[in-house]
Amino acid sequence: MNLASAVNIADLRALARRRLPRVIFDFLDGGAEDEITLHANCEGFGRYRFRPRLLTANAKRDLSIDLFGQKLSLPFMIAPTGLNGIHWRHADIALASAAAKAGTGFALSTASTDSIEDVGAATSGTKWFQLYPWADRPFCSRMLERAKASGYRTLLVTVDSVTAGRRERDVRHRFSHEVTLTPSVVLDGLMHPDWLFKVWFAGGGMPKIVNVAEFLPPGAGAAEMAEFTRMRRNPMLNWDDMTFIKKAWGGPMLVKGVLTAEDTRLALDHGADGVVVSNHGGRQLDGSLATIEALPEIVDAAGDAVVMIDGGFRRGSDIVKALALGAKGVLVGRATLYGVAAAGEAGAARAIDILRIEVDRVLALLGCRGISELGPRHVVSLDSLGVRPPASGSVRIREDRRELESAE
Repeated sequence: MNLASAVNIADLRALARRRLPRVIFDFLDGGAEDEITLHANCEGFGRYRFRPRLLTANAKRDLSIDLFGQKLSLPFMIAPTGLNGIHWRHADIALASAAAKAGTGFALSTASTDSIEDVGAATSGTKWFQLYPWADRPFCSRMLERAKASGYRTLLVTVDSVTAGRRERDVRHRFSHEVTLTPSVVLDGLMHPDWLFKVWFAGGGMPKIVNVAEFLPPGAGAAEMAEFTRMRRNPMLNWDDMTFIKKAWGGPMLVKGVLTAEDTRLALDHGADGVVVSNHGGRQLDGSLATIEALPEIVDAAGDAVVMIDGGFRRGSDIVKALALGAKGVLVGRATLYGVAAAGEAGAARAIDILRIEVDRVLALLGCRGISELGPRHVVSLDSLGVRPPASGSVRIREDRRELESAE
């Protein structure tokens, strides 16, 4: 199978798995502990079914949305993810470029391997910045200052990772923002020459979390930068810090990592313009709610504020279900990461196009002329019908995981 023959996101995942060494693929693909929440994110979409309407004269569909005065041609954008350069050299720039060419947005992580400034200069497309509120307020202020100067227009503040989740796949590989070069890892790297030469050798080894370089001594390497991110987590972070960050930023701000109505109201009370329903892709608290399960109560609590969502989106139908339940937009993480890991910018563009085609087709079959027509009337929960949903397509991923473990 090659990129042109990839017909869905699962195919891009298979291509990424083939190209990447095991330690790198597991970092991309894995979640916390038993990965209950990782799988629940995907399986949660199976708890809803569509209620299509017919003969609505919807030959043309409008997939665009407006977020804080920013017009996007698609109802989804690329989510912030860290350490992307371990999958493809200059992956953050590749993702931002693919998003801009598709007319949608890209969010850059504090933990990116291309700098705030380099990504800002690489494309004139819509760019958001995601802040990890590490260390102290001066650190946060400096990150915000750089993002504003580089053209990022909306801020996402991630609040669900003040303590690190335990990602057991990474623990087994002794991977913690850097690769431990054991004999088995070296051998696996040699068996993946495309990745080895285009990423590891071409980039001079482990990619660096470059945005923190100015806080370290000159010449600091990837290991020192990774240690900075581990040691500067701030378990004392509180809602007053959100008020400070909002004032320092001065523009639209969303609090990312919210799973309850209570925290939604607190975020809005402390200056946020909205929230992102997120469980960090199942990589933090295992056993927490799937994001689609948490969405309805958060939409109710948010009122007119913007609610976005991430977590487990692999199909256009998943995106449409979230929009019908009240999300204003969707942040897609792993789907486009599988694409960029498989083939760089071309792979990311393929992932976006797959999802665009699927969203458009679902709207057509639902009888909608645009995203604005979607509402709760278009979906029904199987729970409300007293029906137990069958296992969803994520079972394939779980079985795939068992195959990987049996090969150890």
